[in-house]
Amino acid sequence: MNVPVSACHYSIEVPATPERVPQIRRIVAAHLRHWNLASQVAPVCGALDELVGNVVRHVDGDTTCVVELRWNGSRLTASVADRDRRLPPVHTSAPRRGGLAKVARLSDSWGTCGTDDGKVVWFSRRVKESESIGRGLRAPRRPAVEFRPLPAAVDPAVDAARRLVPVH
Repeated sequence: MNVPVSACHYSIEVPATPERVPQIRRIVAAHLRHWNLASQVAPVCGALDELVGNVVRHVDGDTTCVVELRWNGSRLTASVADRDRRLPPVHTSAPRRGGLAKVARLSDSWGTCGTDDGKVVWFSRRVKESESIGRGLRAPRRPAVEFRPLPAAVDPAVDAARRLVPVH
């Protein structure tokens, strides 16, 4: 079963805390792999780490943010929206020092805009078709091991437990 590429959208609303950054990275990486975009995990997660980290470091009060991914078959866009109306200052700095210079280095385009209740910082990456391994999503694989109950045992205690065992 192939899911149309236009269906590739994911968003999550989370409190931006230092403990959440690695969790967000793992969630995003899992979605990119599911969309056959494993080659995009490192750059996208690196840029998102920076954007979520900016919320942690610079937003006072409510640090809830929305992390969003969109994949249209040729362009992957990621964004972080928060409730702070202050737009990030753009400084010229070395990408190794972080900041938006790092986001710019890891993306083809990026930007920021104010919203009614805060701001959004986004970036996008062009993805060659050969990198995406096809135009749609692969169907989920069946598990390698299936479980089914053992036949009734002579021992009533074992029968009551109805233990499950792998079938190869």
